[in-house]
Amino acid sequence: MASDPANFSRQPDLEQSNWFATEVQPHRPALRAWLLARFSTLPDVDDLVQETCVRVLRARDASPIRSTRALLFATARNLALDAVRRQRVIRFEPITDDTDSSVLADTTDVIATVSKQQELELLTKAIQSLPERCRQIFTLRTAYGLTQKQIAAKLGVSESTVEKQVAHGIRLCAEFFATGGSF
Repeated sequence: MASDPANFSRQPDLEQSNWFATEVQPHRPALRAWLLARFSTLPDVDDLVQETCVRVLRARDASPIRSTRALLFATARNLALDAVRRQRVIRFEPITDDTDSSVLADTTDVIATVSKQQELELLTKAIQSLPERCRQIFTLRTAYGLTQKQIAAKLGVSESTVEKQVAHGIRLCAEFFATGGSF
């Protein structure tokens, strides 16, 4: 009995799908929970979990994996550490009264001044576009520099809620900027 070439080419995909369903999928919830517990400042844990799975699939294509769970968690840890390093480079700094505002300074660089004014206006519009609770928490965190714990105590919500709302605010602001300031 001859084998169908079309059926033969699908065989590795089916085998890979079965392997993924039995070896990777069961660990996704635990991996997500572990990342949230260890790296609470990550803006999008689900993207990191997805990237981890992709990398583990690529690693499996290259060579056999002895412990899928160990590789998943090690890969996720490395990706999370990279993300944390990137966050340190691009930080939100509190906007306070003592912040040096070159926008208000009398300088001869009109283009830079106008540019900063436009950036500030766009940032204000982005923050104003946030849902009320998200905007309130986001403003307390970024403009007033309060910690998650302080915000949670002030508003009577959990620290987890504060964390999620700040991350949600960052995502919505990023989307706002990506769309050119229009929703």
